Amino acid sequence: MSRDKVEWGIAEKSEALRPKPPVVAAASPSTVDPEARQSRKVALMAALSDGLPTLPAYVFELNAMLAASPVDLKRVGEIIRTDPSLSAQVLRLCNSAFMGFRERVSKIENAVMLVGTERLRTMVLTCSLVEYVGHRVASEDIQTFWQHCFLTAALSERIARAIALPQPEQAYLAGLLHDIGALPLLVVTSAEAKRPASVVATCGWGESVELEREHFGSDHCEIGRWIGVSWNFSPTLLEVMVKHHNPHEATEDPALVGVVAAADQFCVRRGIVLGAAPPELTEPAGNLDQAIFQACLPQLKPGEAEKLAEMLEADFLHLIQLMEFGASGLFGGGIPKNPFRE
Repeated sequence: MSRDKVEWGIAEKSEALRPKPPVVAAASPSTVDPEARQSRKVALMAALSDGLPTLPAYVFELNAMLAASPVDLKRVGEIIRTDPSLSAQVLRLCNSAFMGFRERVSKIENAVMLVGTERLRTMVLTCSLVEYVGHRVASEDIQTFWQHCFLTAALSERIARAIALPQPEQAYLAGLLHDIGALPLLVVTSAEAKRPASVVATCGWGESVELEREHFGSDHCEIGRWIGVSWNFSPTLLEVMVKHHNPHEATEDPALVGVVAAADQFCVRRGIVLGAAPPELTEPAGNLDQAIFQACLPQLKPGEAEKLAEMLEADFLHLIQLMEFGASGLFGGGIPKNPFRE
């Protein structure tokens, strides 16, 4: 069952609230070719060893600066200019039809002000990953991936602020990167799909670590940890990548893992997923949301969980309207601002 580990507490709250699992293609040892699985695992290890992008050293500094109030735009511009690729992405977005500015922008400092701190913050965190994926992944897959990550990030920070979590901007970072281990899986799957006469069973693995292990010999949580270690992520951020499906096992920062797990599940319940059909709900979403929050954030009281569910439902409806990915690509029109911060 997809995402069953994170639902451990939901069942304890009320078995009647449990939704039907997402409709996915079931995998078993008898239906997955062991040779094909081993071949994918070898390709996956090669992608991680040879093709993994490096995370710029300034990422964490810029993330903190862009979350501050007020933002030191001059210093931000100075840092961005040190990275030609990021500078080009910022100017490209600023001069795109999506932004709608009449005059062409050529200075980074002006572009920083016009793009907005939230879009810029997202670009800083994802620029190298977008370059890594390039044209190697089908556009519909990469769009649903980033849509899920952006929504999880925005809602994670919203939850963190609502429960007065210290450094709520870290919840945005954790939510945005919690599923980065899925990117190499997408790259391997896309490469396999291009082979003559290949049959790739991709449906559903994106929302089930069990299916991922059957299909690739690993899962996005393990791969995410590998990427995080190579990028020298903090133990708390690594824990989010590894434990967001079972937050009750978190030990470094259970509150942060619980926040991201709650936002992640909130999106999954509404069909914002990769490679799987939306779940069929047997109870009103509000009841399910309360059960999710109480399972992922056991420190909440029932009344607090209810208020949080109502708040996030309104936030989600507002956010989803901004999540339109244009033909010009992720940075040409697919980065919405976070209306809760600007």
